[in-house]
Amino acid sequence: MQIGIDLGGTKIEGIALDASIPVALRRRLATPRDDYPGTLDAIARLVTEIEAEAGRTGSVGVGIPGVVSHVTGVVKNANSTWLIGRPLQADLEARLSRPVRLANDANCFTLSEAIDGAGRGFETVFGVILGTGVGGGIAIRQRIHEGPNQIAGEWGHNPLPWMTDEERSTARRCYCGKVGCIETFLSGPGFEHGAGHSSRDTVRAAAAGDPRAIQALDAYAERLARALGAVINLLDPDVVVLGGGMSNLPDLPAGVSALLPRHLFSDTVLTKVVLNSHGDSSGVRGAAWLWTPRQVPV
Repeated sequence: MQIGIDLGGTKIEGIALDASIPVALRRRLATPRDDYPGTLDAIARLVTEIEAEAGRTGSVGVGIPGVVSHVTGVVKNANSTWLIGRPLQADLEARLSRPVRLANDANCFTLSEAIDGAGRGFETVFGVILGTGVGGGIAIRQRIHEGPNQIAGEWGHNPLPWMTDEERSTARRCYCGKVGCIETFLSGPGFEHGAGHSSRDTVRAAAAGDPRAIQALDAYAERLARALGAVINLLDPDVVVLGGGMSNLPDLPAGVSALLPRHLFSDTVLTKVVLNSHGDSSGVRGAAWLWTPRQVPV
């Protein structure tokens, strides 16, 4: 049995899989924000409850909003900032009395979709998280490509490509310290800042014919096409799988696909842009998949 834990900014979710079939109900707890000991307690509680329900113990994989540095052994690059500088892997292994594998949450999402989701059957999968932040992961032959600096796929902290004069003048500072990051335009909060309304309200207004709402949605798809065009020019993946709350904007994969030819250094566009198969379960499923034989411990 493989237990997956998805440590998010607002919730912590757990699931257990056995040969891809859930053997325990999904369980969720509110994330104890800014509380590192409370976060450890919550993860340990989820594992205990899942194992009690399943009647057996299992391996534990955890997806986190950041990575555990191979150099220092502590968390870096986490937008859940109370995790930064903490020995999360070592502390969880001590709490749970077993080895624990950790990976970036976008990598977990990508792994899930590559193994048995929308990226199944493709050699190179670029997984995209469009949520509170903007993350990405790369899977090659159903295996996470992390890179020596553990930042492979971190497209959200590159500048938005081919900015307009208006975008340059309104570009905002990202939590990473730089100005004009893709994340500041394409994350949920970034979209809300530009549109002046939540994505849900904007979609409703666009459906009712509001021209400003329609323009905001069109601008989002065009910016996403630019950002993905730069990724595809570099990585040339077989498929891009969209995930996160913003991926649910109406007809987003088709809209982006139609715009990609403007931004690719190619006379054809064979890379597919698709919606994920497992919804908000992809991250937690991918965390469980960290214990498949093909994966290398993080």
